Amino acid sequence: MARFSCAVSGSPALIRWELNQRSLPLDSDRITVLPNGVLHIRDVTMKDAGNYRCFATNTASRVTSREAELSIIPASGPRPLMKPHIIAGPQNISAGLHQSVVLECLAEGNPRPLVSWSRADSKPIDVFGARVLGNGNLVISAVKAQHSGTYLCRATTPGTRNYTLAAGNLTVLLPPTLLEKPESQTRPRAGTARFSCQAEGTPAPRITWFKNGQVIHSNGRTKMYRSKLVITQIIPEDDAFYQCQAENSRGSVVSTSRLIVVLSEDRPSAPRNIHAETISSSAILLAWERPQYNADKVIAYSIHYMKSEGLNNEEYQAVIGNDTTSHIVDDLEPARNYTFYIVAYMPMGASRMSEQVTQHTLEDVPLRTPELSLTSRSPTDILVSWQPLSPKLSRGRVSAYRLSHRTASDDSLTSVELPVPGQNCTQFLLQGLRPDTIYLIRMSASTRVGWSQPSAWSSHRTPKTSSATVPPAPNLELEPLNCTSVTIRWHPTPSDAAIQGFKLCFHPDGQSEGSILQLPPQDHQHTITGLNPRVKYHVKLLAFSANGDGYQAHQTVNTPGCPSAPNRRLAALPPPDHIQAEASSSSSVSLSWGRPAFSSGRAVSFSVRYGPASPSDADTVRYAQTTEQTVTLSGLRSNTRYEFAVRLHMDQMSSPWSASVYHRTPLEAPWSPPQSVRATLIEDGTALVSWDPPDQPDVCVTHYTVLYASHSAGSAGEWQVLQREAVNTMALLEKLESGSVYLVKISASNPAGDGPFSGTVELRVRARAHQGKNPRHTDNHAEKTAFIDGLYHVDEKSMPGIIVGVCIALSCIILCVFILLTKSETHRKASSSKMIGQVRNEVMRCDASSANQQQAETAEALIPMMRTHFIDTKGGANLLINPAGPVTSDAHNKLNKRSIFKNTQKSNGNKRKIDDPAHVYEVGKPVLHYEDEQILFRPLGESESSQTSTGDSGNFSQDETEDKPDAPVTHVM
Repeated sequence: MARFSCAVSGSPALIRWELNQRSLPLDSDRITVLPNGVLHIRDVTMKDAGNYRCFATNTASRVTSREAELSIIPASGPRPLMKPHIIAGPQNISAGLHQSVVLECLAEGNPRPLVSWSRADSKPIDVFGARVLGNGNLVISAVKAQHSGTYLCRATTPGTRNYTLAAGNLTVLLPPTLLEKPESQTRPRAGTARFSCQAEGTPAPRITWFKNGQVIHSNGRTKMYRSKLVITQIIPEDDAFYQCQAENSRGSVVSTSRLIVVLSEDRPSAPRNIHAETISSSAILLAWERPQYNADKVIAYSIHYMKSEGLNNEEYQAVIGNDTTSHIVDDLEPARNYTFYIVAYMPMGASRMSEQVTQHTLEDVPLRTPELSLTSRSPTDILVSWQPLSPKLSRGRVSAYRLSHRTASDDSLTSVELPVPGQNCTQFLLQGLRPDTIYLIRMSASTRVGWSQPSAWSSHRTPKTSSATVPPAPNLELEPLNCTSVTIRWHPTPSDAAIQGFKLCFHPDGQSEGSILQLPPQDHQHTITGLNPRVKYHVKLLAFSANGDGYQAHQTVNTPGCPSAPNRRLAALPPPDHIQAEASSSSSVSLSWGRPAFSSGRAVSFSVRYGPASPSDADTVRYAQTTEQTVTLSGLRSNTRYEFAVRLHMDQMSSPWSASVYHRTPLEAPWSPPQSVRATLIEDGTALVSWDPPDQPDVCVTHYTVLYASHSAGSAGEWQVLQREAVNTMALLEKLESGSVYLVKISASNPAGDGPFSGTVELRVRARAHQGKNPRHTDNHAEKTAFIDGLYHVDEKSMPGIIVGVCIALSCIILCVFILLTKSETHRKASSSKMIGQVRNEVMRCDASSANQQQAETAEALIPMMRTHFIDTKGGANLLINPAGPVTSDAHNKLNKRSIFKNTQKSNGNKRKIDDPAHVYEVGKPVLHYEDEQILFRPLGESESSQTSTGDSGNFSQDETEDKPDAPVTHVM
C-alpha cells in the first residue's frame, strides 16, 4: 500500500495526479484520490513504480508539486499470514454544515482484510449521504447535524472473526439557535424581573446579556446564572431594553425584550426586625414585624432567599398572605448559609426590600456515597479512589469514610474506617489481595450526625500474575460536556513498557460492556457522544504494549439532564406504528408499517433495524433504509427468532425507534443430501450402511430415510424403506439375497419436508460357501447361483437334477461301505469302524459348519487368508482356521500337501503347481489363496486320513482331472 498527500492553500482548487508526467489512471478499488487530495494505492505492483506529482488548478492559476518517487521491492517469497492491522485510522474531525469530510481507514493483513463502518452509539449511518470510497475510507458529503458522533472502522480477516477496531469522532459545527427567547414584562418598583434565554449549537454557545446595548455585569440586585437574568428590588433605572446574545465559533444570534417599571408613590414601608431561626437541616423559621407606614394597605408578603456562598446563585421567592408575620422555609439544603429579605405588596406597588438576614441550616447524614473508581497497579492490590461529595449530597462536612470489601465467593467482610483530615481524602490502597480474583467493594460516608447507607457493591477482578511488563493504569478524568456527551482525559503513568495504544470501553450502569475503541498512543483525550441524559456510565481505559494489555482504570460518570425546550419550532417526530412482519420464505421476511398521522406533507424516509433476538448475536444487528412503508429483508437464517424496529426521518429530525416486533423465520427443508454414504457387508444376508449429515449450514434434521432394493426391484420402483432418528447415522440391512447386487440411497427430512436423495451406492452380496465334496453343490440356504467370472452358479431349474445326483452319490457311498465291511472279519471290521466314525464326524462337523457359517464368513470379509504361522490357541499348535473350516498340518509329515483349490493340468504326465502371488481379499470377489509349501485348505469335515489318501478320498480324483479338460476350480465365497 502506498499513500501520497497533496496540500493546497488558497481558494478551492481541483487536485490531479500524474505518474511519470502522464495522467494517472484511477481505479475505484485500487487507486483512489480523496476529496482532500490524498492519493491511495492498494496492492502495489511493479507497474506502480515511478515518479508521482500532483497539480492543482482553479480559475486563477495552476500549480505543480515536486515529484516523489515510489520504489517497489520485489517480494522474496509468498507473503506470510498476518492479522488485520489498521495503519491509518479515522481522526477526530470538526466540520461545518454542508461540508464534505473523509474518515480514513487503511488496513493491511494477509489475506487482505475487509473494512466496514459503524457508529459507537449503534445509530445507523446515513446511507443517503455517506459512501465508502475504494475499500476503506468513509466519505460523507454535505454533513448535517445528525452526522455527529463516534465512527468505528473495523478491519476483518475474510472468513474469520479476527478483527481490529479504530475510532474517530466527527463533530458537526452548528451555529447557535435560540430554544427559548426572553419575553418582555411589566413589573412594579421593588419587584423582581426574570428573563430566560436558552440556546443550542456546536460548540456550546456562550450567553451574554446586554442592557440598552451595554454588557451587564452582576451586582447585588442583578445576577446572571445559567441562562437566566434576574433583577431584584427593581428601581426606575431598570426600565430598559434587555438583549440575549448566544455566540460560538460558527456565528451568533440575538433576541431583545423590554422591562417596564410601574411607579407608585403611595406604597408601604419595608417590613422590620427580620429574624431567622434554624429548625432542621432543611428548614429555617423566618419572622418579622409589619411595615411602620401603610401597613393596613398590605395585601401580601414576598419572601426572597438565596444561598449566601458562591456567585450567580438563583434567588427563590415565596408569597404568603397578609394575615401572618412568620413563615417556615423548608426546601433548603443541609449545612448551608442562606440570605433572606422580605417585601410587602399593595395593589399599586411594593415596598422597598427589608434588611437582609443570614442563617445556617443544620448538618445531616450524607444523601449518598461517592462514586468509586477501582484500579489495580499490581496483581495483589486495588486502588480505590473517589471524588469528594458535593455539598448538596454530603449535607455537611464528611468526617469519615468506611470501606468494606470481600471476595465474590466468600461472605467474610473486611472493613476499614478512614478518618477525613483537614482536606477530604480521595483514595485508599487495598493490599495483600489474591491475584485473578473478583472482589466486591462498597463505601459509606458520615458526618457528625451519622453514617449514610452503604453504596451498592462494585466488582473488580485483580490481574493475573505475569512476568511480562505491561503498562500501568492511566490516570483517568471524566467531565460531562453536556447532557449527551462526556469528555475523557487521561495521563499515562510512567513505566518501562512502550505504549502502542489505548483501549476504551463504556456502557450504562446495569448493562453489559459495549464495543472496545482502540485509540492511538498520542491521544490523551476523547469525547463520547450520543449518550442518554441522567444516566450513570462506566468508563474503562487501559494501555497496551507488545507484552499485552495493561492494567485497567475504571470510573463512573453521571450525565446531567438536558435543558427543557418548551418553544422548539418542531415537536419530536412520532415513531411508525402498526408494524407487521410476515415470513415470505425461510430466509426472508416482509415488514410493513403505518406512517404516523401528522399534518406535515414533507418527504420522509425510514430506517429498519433487525437482527436475531438472542443477546449472544448482538453483533449481527443490521440496518436498512427505505422511503416506502414496506421492505423485504433477505439473507436471514431459517428457524430463528428475529427482532424488528422502525424509525422515521424527516429533514434533520429522527423519531425514536418503534416498539420491537418479533417473528420467527420458518423451518427450511434440507436441500443437501446426506454425505459419504457407505455400505459394507458384515455377514451373510446383513450389511451395515453409514453416512454423514448433509453439508448444509444450520440444517435441522429429524430423521433419515434409507431406500434399498436389488437391481431388478429398484428398476421397477419396488424399494424397501428404513427410517432412522437424526441421532443415528447408520442402519443394518438384513435378509439380503445371496449373490445379488443391491442399490442403496438415503435422504434427510424434517417437519418442513424431505431433502433430496444421495447418489446410489451399490452393495454386492456374495454367494454362500460350499459345504460338500463337490464344489458345484450349495448349502441349504442358497436360493440362486449363477456362473460369474469363472464361478459355478446354478439356478433354481437345476435343483431337481442336483438332488437326484446327490441321492445317487450317497447310495454309491453306502454300497461301497457295505462291500468293504464284508471283505474281512478283523481288519475289515476295524476299517469299517474307522470309516463309520469318519462319516459320523463329517456329519457332525457339517452341522457345526452350518451353525457357524455366518461368523466364518464375517471373519473372511474382515481378514485375508491365513498362512501356516497363524496359530489357533484353542485347536492346538497344529490347527489353523480359514473361511472353509479348520485346517490341520502334520509337522512330522514331510510330504507336500495339496489344496483342493489349486488348478490341476496335465503336462508331460506330471502335475504342475501354479505359482501366483497371494491375492488381497475384496468383498464380492472370489479369492484363491495358497502357499508353495505345506498349505492345505479344505472344507470343515475332511478327515486327516482323507487328506493323505492317494485314492478317491479327495475332492477330485486323479482320474477325473485326467479325463476332463483343464479347468480351474475355485471356491465360491
